[in-house]
Amino acid sequence: MTRRSFVPAAAGLAGLPALAADQPVKRKGRLKQGSTRGCFGKGATMEFMCQQAARLGLVGLDLIGPGDYPMLKKYGLISVMSSGTSGINKKENHEKAEKQLIENITLASEGGMPNVIVTFATKQGQPDAEATELCVAFLNRVKAVAEDKRVTICMELFNSKVNHPDAFADHTQKLVDICKMVGSPRVKILYDIYHMQIMEGDIIRTIRDNIQYIGHFHTAGNPGRHEIDDTQELNYRAICQAIVDTGYTGYLGHEFTPLRDPLTSLDQAITICDV
Repeated sequence: MTRRSFVPAAAGLAGLPALAADQPVKRKGRLKQGSTRGCFGKGATMEFMCQQAARLGLVGLDLIGPGDYPMLKKYGLISVMSSGTSGINKKENHEKAEKQLIENITLASEGGMPNVIVTFATKQGQPDAEATELCVAFLNRVKAVAEDKRVTICMELFNSKVNHPDAFADHTQKLVDICKMVGSPRVKILYDIYHMQIMEGDIIRTIRDNIQYIGHFHTAGNPGRHEIDDTQELNYRAICQAIVDTGYTGYLGHEFTPLRDPLTSLDQAITICDV
């Protein structure tokens, strides 16, 4: 089996169409794209996802851990966003989170993976100022490792209105402030366009104003977190053109749940963003 061919018997899924013998899709590639597992539909195996990611012109998969690095490499792909740690706004999590994050940074570096993700615990009454202080203290403890290993720590933004009630990191400025206080080129923001459309809107202006602090992007259509086509309110072609125009050299990962044929919707999303 070649890295870009598809054998239906090896797909290991139910209900997804076989795209046998399809030729690789050529992309402009000005914006390097990846995809999360959910975009491939239920039941997709890692090997099937890698085969189709390579065929569709993606550079990698998103939110993938070290255990799957060998399969990615088999198909010439990378993990555009790798496992990191969580809960760094709570002091009681710091010891465990530091050990976990350093281990994942090291594994990402050894595997040639560019980014690791960091998320946050719910506030549960915690003041934002305290959460910010604890996040800065934690990141100051690990930033030298990230700098030495040349891996970027990306803190993800969430919406607290629909999907993540009581989320701390629900506005761009909160994480921009943390980035400024930490002052490391290896501590940045995972700017989730779907989440920030719900919380803030004004997506293109916010990206332009803060691009130096953004290390990764996620997509999904709003409302609903489904396809990024004209059934939803975001103009992803214009957004991606604005991202490219800033000189951004990082990655964008698709993170939507398809309502239609998964591979057709993913191909469409990649095409929309391939400006």
